[in-house]
Amino acid sequence: MYINRHAPCGTVYAVEGLEVVLIGAAFEQDVCMAFVGDGVFQLKQDQDTAETGMKNFSPAYRALGDYEVNRLYVERESLEERGLTEDDLMPLTWEDEDDDWAEKPSIHIVDRAQLSDLIEEQDILLNF
Repeated sequence: MYINRHAPCGTVYAVEGLEVVLIGAAFEQDVCMAFVGDGVFQLKQDQDTAETGMKNFSPAYRALGDYEVNRLYVERESLEERGLTEDDLMPLTWEDEDDDWAEKPSIHIVDRAQLSDLIEEQDILLNF
C-alpha cells in the first residue's frame, strides 16, 4: 500500500509517489493507495497549479485504472477536516473485464478505523 500524506504542490512527494505506483503496477505488483491528511488534495478535481510553478500532474491519476490500480482509499475524516466531500474528488474509474467491462469507481471512502484495518492487512507500506 502506498500512503499519500502530502498535498500535490510544494514538495515532490505526491508526484514521485504517483510515479512509483505506476512503475510498480507496470511490473504487475498488487497496488493499492491510501490518501490521508493533506494527501486527499491529490485527488481533488480541477486543480490549478499555475501559481505554484509546478506542473499539474493530476490528469495522470486517470491512467491508474489502465494499470489495474483500482483500490484508492480516501479517509473520510481527512476530507471532512479539509472541507471536502466525495463530490470534490476526481471521478476515477476502472473497467471490470469480469463484468462485461462495466465502469466502476476506483475511489473508496473509508473511515479511520476501516483504513487502520486495511493498513494492518498490508505486507508492505510505502509513505509519500
